[in-house]
Amino acid sequence: MKRTMKLFKIIAIALVLIIAIILIKFRPAYSVSLNGEEIGYVGDEEEFQNEINENILTPDESNVAFVELDEVEYTFTLVNRNFVDESTVLATLEESSQNVYRVYEVADLNNEETKVYVNSMEEAEEMVSTLKEQYSEIEPNLVINQIYLDNVDEVNEENIKLAKEALTNSLEQELEEKEKIDSRTVNGIYLAVTPVTGRITSRFGANESIRDHTHKGIDIAATRGTPILATAAGTVTFAGWSSGYGYLVKIDHGNGVETYYGHCSRLYVSAGESVEAGTEIAAVGSTGNSTGNHLHFEIRLNGEQINPQTYVYQ
Repeated sequence: MKRTMKLFKIIAIALVLIIAIILIKFRPAYSVSLNGEEIGYVGDEEEFQNEINENILTPDESNVAFVELDEVEYTFTLVNRNFVDESTVLATLEESSQNVYRVYEVADLNNEETKVYVNSMEEAEEMVSTLKEQYSEIEPNLVINQIYLDNVDEVNEENIKLAKEALTNSLEQELEEKEKIDSRTVNGIYLAVTPVTGRITSRFGANESIRDHTHKGIDIAATRGTPILATAAGTVTFAGWSSGYGYLVKIDHGNGVETYYGHCSRLYVSAGESVEAGTEIAAVGSTGNSTGNHLHFEIRLNGEQINPQTYVYQ
């Protein structure tokens, strides 16, 4: 019995010595892993997680929306005291993190490729307000979107300037297109297509020996057979012979707007047909009271002839 007790005491002393030796060289710690890969050891899981939250996940930059960091895992272990290095582990995690920036996109819905990124909603609102005032004639379809970027380098003064210039150029083009449409619009009807291309040989209001009244249209010289195009969509109300006009096509475009195409050599449409802008309706000729191959073109508003050069042959 005494031998047994003595043996137990020896074993207990040996265990205490072993534990003491272990505690001198080793310490309880947590292995830190990122994406399953061990990156180091820290002393206290809760305290270290607080360090991550304060130093990595809470960024100093105002336009950082959040920080992306893959899941960090902790495993309790005993480790050589010299292996515990929280600052190195924290630095490794910081290198692995990714800032995600919140920026504001000013975009033109009429041109999806044109957009400007700015750092604040205030900048975006000021830009939209200025551009809408500057281009009020076209009522720019501008919107502000909050978006997120991994790389904020493009949101700098030079890039903002270049992007704003591109946006402004796009709005200028929209304005030019509107002005073009307005200049070719009669009582709400857009005369999109020039019937034929050629030299104007007689203008509206001209006095000429070939007729006993002032010219009520314009004459455009072109080679016989050249296609004549409908200047706008509408319904053909007449296609046939009409005295001095020769072969004539009349198109009603609505809103009291009509166009006449005279001296044709051939007719490609009939009364009652619907045509689109650019439809081939006839061919240039010299029929009727004519001195050569040309198109006699008229625009009438509520039955009264108006100068086509105001709208089409400007």
